[in-house]
Amino acid sequence: MEFEDRFRHQAQRPKYDCLLFDLDDTLYPLKSGLANACLQNIKDYMVEKLGIDPRKIDDLSNLLYKNYGTTMAGLRAIGYDFDYDEYHSFVHGRLPYENLKPDPVLRNLLLSLPYRKLIFTNADKVHAVKALNRLGLEDCFEGIICFETLNPIHKSTVSDDEDDIEFVGSRSTISTTSNATDTSQIFDIIDHFAQPNPSGVLPKTPIICKPSENAIDLALKIANLNPQRTLFFEDSTRNILAGKLVGLHTVRVGTSQRCKGADYALESIHNLREAVPELWEADTKPEVAYPGKLAVETPVTA
Repeated sequence: MEFEDRFRHQAQRPKYDCLLFDLDDTLYPLKSGLANACLQNIKDYMVEKLGIDPRKIDDLSNLLYKNYGTTMAGLRAIGYDFDYDEYHSFVHGRLPYENLKPDPVLRNLLLSLPYRKLIFTNADKVHAVKALNRLGLEDCFEGIICFETLNPIHKSTVSDDEDDIEFVGSRSTISTTSNATDTSQIFDIIDHFAQPNPSGVLPKTPIICKPSENAIDLALKIANLNPQRTLFFEDSTRNILAGKLVGLHTVRVGTSQRCKGADYALESIHNLREAVPELWEADTKPEVAYPGKLAVETPVTA
C-alpha cells in the first residue's frame, strides 16, 4: 500500500514547476504599437546620441539585431560605449504606454495557474514594471529577470571564452556623446556583410541577452529552475529555438503556426487554456497569487 501511495503521488506530480514569460509582444499584442515605437526610438538614439550616419541606420540596426539579439548588444560589440540607463530611458521613456490597457481576462488566467510564474525580458526593469502595471498584472508574477539581472554592472570587455558569463569591468557606467567614440575603432559590420564571402569572426558583445544560450542558462540559474520542468512563453522564433536547445518546453505566442523548437503555438496568450489544458489538469498546490509589490530578481554574478 505504501508503494502504491508513493507511485500515485509521483504519477500526479505536475509536468512543470514554473512558467517563464517573455513580456513584450507576448503578454500584450504586437498591434499595441510599442514595438514599432521602440524601434524608431533606437534609430533616433543611434543618430542623436552616437552620431551615426542616418543613411546607414536601417541596414545597421537590422544587422545588429540579427547577429546580436538586440541592437543595443550589437552596438556595444562593434565598439560603441554608452550609459545603459540613458539608453533605456531614451528608448523606452517615450513609448506610448497609454496603448496598454488593464487585461482582467489575462490576469484571471494567470492567477488560476498554480505554478511559479516569472518574467524573463531583455528590457530594463523600469520598462518591465511600467508595462505590467499598465496591464494590471503587477502581482501575477513572483519576479522579473531583466536586463539589469543579467548585466548588473557596465562591462567594458568581453572574455575570449564564449561560455564565460562572469561579470567583469568597472561598476561605473560611461556616458557617451555623439563625438565621444573614436569612430576609427568601430567595426564596420555593414561593409563586412557586403563582401562576396564574409570571413572572420564578428566581435563579441559584453551584453548578455536572449537569444544567447548563456543568457537563458544564467536566467535559469538565478531563478533556480530546472529547464526540463519549465514552460517558456515567447513571441520570438529564435528565442524559442534557443530555449529548446537548453532544454526548456516552449510556447510560441502571437501565431497559431508552430516554429522549429516550439512545443505549442498560440495566436494570443488568451488562448492558453484551450491550447495547453493540462496546465489546469495537474494536481498541484494552489499558490496562485503574489500579493504586494512585484519583485525584481536580485542581480548576481555567476
